[in-house]
Amino acid sequence: MSDKSYLAWPFFDARHAELEQRLDTWAAQHLQDAHGADVDDSCRKLVKLLGDGGWLRHAVGGTAHGGAGDTIDTRAICLLRETLARHEGLADFAFAMQGLGSGAISLFGTDAQKQAYLPKVARGEAIAAFALSEPQAGSDVAAMACAAVRDGDSYVLDGEKTWISNGGIADFYVVFARTGEQPGARGISAFIVDADTPGFTIAERIDVIAPHPLARLAFNGCRIPASQRIGDGGQGFKVAMATLDVFRTSVAAAALGFARRALDEALERATTRKMFGQTLADFQLTQAKLAQMATGIDSSALLTYRAAWQRDQGQNVTKEAAMAKMTATETAQQVIDAAVQMFGGLGVVSDVPVERLYREIRALRIYEGATEVQQLIIARELLRAR
Repeated sequence: MSDKSYLAWPFFDARHAELEQRLDTWAAQHLQDAHGADVDDSCRKLVKLLGDGGWLRHAVGGTAHGGAGDTIDTRAICLLRETLARHEGLADFAFAMQGLGSGAISLFGTDAQKQAYLPKVARGEAIAAFALSEPQAGSDVAAMACAAVRDGDSYVLDGEKTWISNGGIADFYVVFARTGEQPGARGISAFIVDADTPGFTIAERIDVIAPHPLARLAFNGCRIPASQRIGDGGQGFKVAMATLDVFRTSVAAAALGFARRALDEALERATTRKMFGQTLADFQLTQAKLAQMATGIDSSALLTYRAAWQRDQGQNVTKEAAMAKMTATETAQQVIDAAVQMFGGLGVVSDVPVERLYREIRALRIYEGATEVQQLIIARELLRAR
């Protein structure tokens, strides 16, 4: 059983602790056999399950559009992701992508856009995706080549997106494309593209070490109404960064969930594994490693929930979210690696929990800004403040 004492930290209100406890109980009952052989089918089922359970309401903003509150509660998002990740990584993925994929609509969408998409996202009836990265434009968003040209009351999209989570199963995609109002990042706009729009295709499905729906998207003369643009023309970079600011902190929370599960597994292994007439936990080397794991987790949690609390107070958290994301993901990798080592040969057997965690954590150090990008963001914010 993971340590829950952090729920009493001053970052949280009583409703946050109650939310986490309810989800923990629900997840134990519903997520035991959630991960099937067909990852697409598993994700669809998980989205529906999370919607039916009422959890996806927390991933969208606005009670009028199916959300749990008038705005997205960052602390709630983080607690939900941490708890889901501790139980089942694919459930965390399904929840997170509903939020990230629809986040731009929650934050910048028109009333008509919100009403058309958000209630379905909250109920688990529509799967969302966030399409920002390109083959030559990942961290460097200003290098984006996918273009949207205005043609009367429509835009025509041409180009590619890649590494798109939920690619191939999403019902709609928030797509960022160059519209040319100004050079660089100031000439990008955001659009909602329905999956059945002519000219839009799934060019390639991508397999990764921790399976989840992932694809390369292609747009070839893809015509969408101008009413599907999110925000003003040229505002796309602002839309993307604001969306990432909400959910980047929650990536740290997911890493925390993985790390807490790894520590739980390591403690169980260390206290039951017999070796040389004693348990593994009796060795001082094991005790030192457990201490490092627990301390790293608490350090990550403090940074994560500081950033979440600050955002919920209306503060800018660009630096704090980057610190949390960098520290929590890197620490979780170390904690999980230590847990695998304690399991010995069993730790690398397919689908043993620590082996699965080892595969699941690796991508978190890359997506939504790799660790090296987080370092640049932190340094930039420090220098800007001088």
